[in-house]
Amino acid sequence: MNNPISAILLDASVLLVNENDNEDDNNIDFLNPRADYILRMLHYSKIPFGLSYGQGLSAIKVSHLQQIGNVYSCRCFVWNSTSAKDFIREVAQAFGDVRGYFVHVVSSQIEDELVLKLKDSLWVMVLLQSVEQKSTNGISLSEYSKAIFIDKIEELPLTICCLIKKAMDKVNIKTIAYTMKPSREDDFIKRGAFPLCPTESGLMFLPLSYELPLPTQLKQVDALLHKVTDEIVSIEMSSTDEFIDRIIYTSRMQELQRGTECQPSFCIIDPFDKIYPILDRLRIQEILLGLEGFKTLGHQRIRGPHFLKVNSFDEPNLEKEIAGARLSLPNIVKPQVACGVADAHSMAIVFKVDDYKGLNVPLPAILQEYVDHSSCIYKFYVVGRRVFYAIKKSTPNAQTLMKFSEGLKPLLFDSLKSLPVVKEKQQNEDNKSRNPDHCMDLELVTDAANWLRQILNFTIFGFDVVVQEGTGDHVIVDVNYLPSFKEVPDDIAIPAFWDAIKEKL
Repeated sequence: MNNPISAILLDASVLLVNENDNEDDNNIDFLNPRADYILRMLHYSKIPFGLSYGQGLSAIKVSHLQQIGNVYSCRCFVWNSTSAKDFIREVAQAFGDVRGYFVHVVSSQIEDELVLKLKDSLWVMVLLQSVEQKSTNGISLSEYSKAIFIDKIEELPLTICCLIKKAMDKVNIKTIAYTMKPSREDDFIKRGAFPLCPTESGLMFLPLSYELPLPTQLKQVDALLHKVTDEIVSIEMSSTDEFIDRIIYTSRMQELQRGTECQPSFCIIDPFDKIYPILDRLRIQEILLGLEGFKTLGHQRIRGPHFLKVNSFDEPNLEKEIAGARLSLPNIVKPQVACGVADAHSMAIVFKVDDYKGLNVPLPAILQEYVDHSSCIYKFYVVGRRVFYAIKKSTPNAQTLMKFSEGLKPLLFDSLKSLPVVKEKQQNEDNKSRNPDHCMDLELVTDAANWLRQILNFTIFGFDVVVQEGTGDHVIVDVNYLPSFKEVPDDIAIPAFWDAIKEKL
């Protein structure tokens, strides 16, 4: 889909901070902290862009700007009020076949004369003004109707989206706002999943900024994609009753939820209350019980692991309760809270019943069947109607673990950071014991994935499957919302991601 913006020029006046020049120190970082975010967004959105600066810029800042240009593979252009036409011609030639207009993002301190000389060209000026400049009305632009004033650099993505939508008013473009923790957002941006310019399927992606009024942003978008679990402050889980009422979100997420409630027709991917089951490992285990009956002609089946909820590790009848839940040692012990809080991934593998006493895993907890699976786990990603998977190394079989557990003491670990693993030699021994007739059955798991999609009503989610030694049972050991699916090649995953969002809309 053609982008009506031929290129964006970011001027030094908005990229660099106004620190005193120090010609003797080339290590000074003059870059505005938020400007780097904008640069990366434009770069990974594949929007053509360049940098500009006036002739009066100091040598050290020119050098710094050129370094930025090298990082992002973009050119620097020099302007002045007496050579505006030459500047326009040089930029047009640099970006080749010009079919749209140029956006020049500058400080409103820029020379008035230069702005006015651009008024008859295919240029739109976006002017960043400070509080001081607003109080004095900035520069006079009464003769130039194509000027847009912004107060913060954070407004630029929204401004670009609005410009594109206005220019393509007869094309059905949908704008998707998104919010998630910076590291996750950065992963998606680098893969080209969140372009500011329209995709072939007619989607644009806008990062929500909590530095700006949320109502203004929400009015300009058609849907919200979120990772609400990144915004959880605390969860109380003494039971699963009234679970929703005991989740406390960050103040900004609470503000966002209130803002979306004011727009009943607003599309949320996915509704906040749909996420609650995956916060609760007990609820997920109960949902997986519904897989009873999923079998192949070879009598392989897919199921959840056997499990038991405990409120205390000191329960007098714990051993009897474990046996009644069809559990045998070792067990893997997980907090009932599945995500969103600091210790949700603090787990243990326990080999002896006596070692439950004083176990350092948050309560309430889920005791889960430890499935021998030859150190091999299948990570499945459901993206709309598409199902992908990747094969990863995992924990070894129980007998192998027990050989390397000193005195069969519990193995404590954080599943986000590291798993209990053994050397490659021991892992190969696990692989040799694997029954070749018990390979992963893709059709069986795909059927289960489609069933889960209907039950959970998620647009994008993931789950982990292990194939049990001996029985060939396919056991789903984890379910998560909006995974990164980074193991799937970008040229396959990203179009499927966009299609899933468009279908949801």
